[in-house]
Amino acid sequence: MENMLHLAPSSQAQALALDRSSVFSREHVPPAVSAVTSLPVIDMSRSRDEVRRAILDAGMEFGFFLVVEHGIPEEVMRDMLEVCEEFFQLPAASKAYMYSEDSQRPNRIFSGTTYDTGGDKYWRDCLRLACPSSFPVGSGTRDDWPHTPQRLRGVVERFTALTRGLGVELLRLLSEAMGIRPDYFEGDISAGDVVLNVNHYPPCPSPEKTLGLPPHCDRNLITLLLQGSVYGLDVAYRGEWIKVEPMPGALVVNFGQQLEVRI
Repeated sequence: MENMLHLAPSSQAQALALDRSSVFSREHVPPAVSAVTSLPVIDMSRSRDEVRRAILDAGMEFGFFLVVEHGIPEEVMRDMLEVCEEFFQLPAASKAYMYSEDSQRPNRIFSGTTYDTGGDKYWRDCLRLACPSSFPVGSGTRDDWPHTPQRLRGVVERFTALTRGLGVELLRLLSEAMGIRPDYFEGDISAGDVVLNVNHYPPCPSPEKTLGLPPHCDRNLITLLLQGSVYGLDVAYRGEWIKVEPMPGALVVNFGQQLEVRI
């Protein structure tokens, strides 16, 4: 299971220089976004029958949808956005201990803008944290998490616990809609760590020449995304791209490749 957070640049931040390794040719840039189709919005407060049918329909048609009235308090989402923005506004030197290009390291920062990585660079900074499947966690579990801001660890724990619970409930509803046992995706299939990716996109002098992320498929079971105020998420649909505009209070849900294989 994966949680993602997309953060807009601070209004006070200065645009960084765009070097050759951050510029992509036209064939690597997604085609124009369609303005005709939008993703389904599922109201979790409606009847269980309506919700599970809507989840199945949206999953089969798009693999993506938005959920509202999902039970995660607004203050939890707001705190998560704020504390992660505080983290990225810290000086680069004070976050350097978290930096690593080792993909096997579960807790780290990697970046295409702030630190020199070599090779192609995508225009984002990412904080990746491995979050246990249940809280409270044992001593030492969070030792590799950021030390500052001081409240970050508690905020991340609360946000991750609640979003994981929502993810499990969405999978139960999907299972019911397909006529299989509700706990089909529980146990070993979803018992691992929740991977939290916090994506931060600094101001870019020429956004039409670069990419924050390349076109890709999520390889996990299910992803829940809190967009914040960031515009730029596109979803591939029938050879075109749907622009997903941020919706206050909503979470974007993406069924990953593991889920597609399982069903």
